[in-house]
Amino acid sequence: MVLITGYVLLTLLLVTVVAAVSSVYLTQKKLLSIADSAALAAADSYTLQQVSAEVGAPGTVLTGEQVRAAVTAYVQHNETLLDVSALVIAPGTGTVDGRTAQVTLTAVAHPVFLNFLVPDGIAVTATSTARSELKR
Repeated sequence: MVLITGYVLLTLLLVTVVAAVSSVYLTQKKLLSIADSAALAAADSYTLQQVSAEVGAPGTVLTGEQVRAAVTAYVQHNETLLDVSALVIAPGTGTVDGRTAQVTLTAVAHPVFLNFLVPDGIAVTATSTARSELKR
């Protein structure tokens, strides 16, 4: 009887830990999906590059302000659908080369069943990039 009780407790502990880790993982995947969508929206906020003798074809130009504004608008517009706790646009959001939008988001994951152990939650971060390009 003691052995059966021990196995039941061990199994319950294992199920609880797996469920908690899975919930944090799913929150991180959801955050990555949001970052992907926000990066795509930011990459679509480009302006056209001026055509000159040196540059034969028009191109796209992104600025850090455009990217941050597009990500902020995306998050505010879809706030009710996102279902992520404490979503914040991180400082890494912007553009490095003027053509690629980089979006970094942070959120807080609350593990199932073990929330009393980490009442503030676990911070998760996701970074995504999208490139704007004109093609013929």
